[in-house]
Amino acid sequence: MPDRRTNHEQLREETLGKIRQLHNKFTIELLAVAFFVLFSVGALSDFAFLPPLSESLRAALGHPPSAGMISALLIVYIFSAIILILSRMMSGSGKAGGLSHAGYLAGFYFFYHFSGTLPENFWAIFVTGVTILGLESYHIWIYCAEEIEKEQEVLENIGYFTGRRKDGE
Repeated sequence: MPDRRTNHEQLREETLGKIRQLHNKFTIELLAVAFFVLFSVGALSDFAFLPPLSESLRAALGHPPSAGMISALLIVYIFSAIILILSRMMSGSGKAGGLSHAGYLAGFYFFYHFSGTLPENFWAIFVTGVTILGLESYHIWIYCAEEIEKEQEVLENIGYFTGRRKDGE
């Protein structure tokens, strides 16, 4: 019966690997939240710690969009992101977009910064980010917890937790 034991050990290793991947997936979501919070701290001071852009670089970038246009795009973005996250939740998908959401939100901070209206619009972006990243983190947390529970059932079935296998070995 060494072949059966090898299959159990291989299944145990694969299952433990899946559990590690699920833990890593949730950790990445938390890192996206941390990145957003850290970036928000810099945005709160209107990126005063960064050197000002040179005139030649500003000229190359062109005229910034108006605050109204940026706000309209922010509204479209928040509704699109929420619908996307809710559809992932309803379908049971484990796809995550926390890092991309943090990047998009950083882009909104920069657009408002370049238009000169970041102090007036900081809280709109911050609340949008907290909402989107909170919902995304909740979704991934629930998904990973359910998947880890399934993998732990596999481990229980092969006797990993109790020391005895259910097949009588």
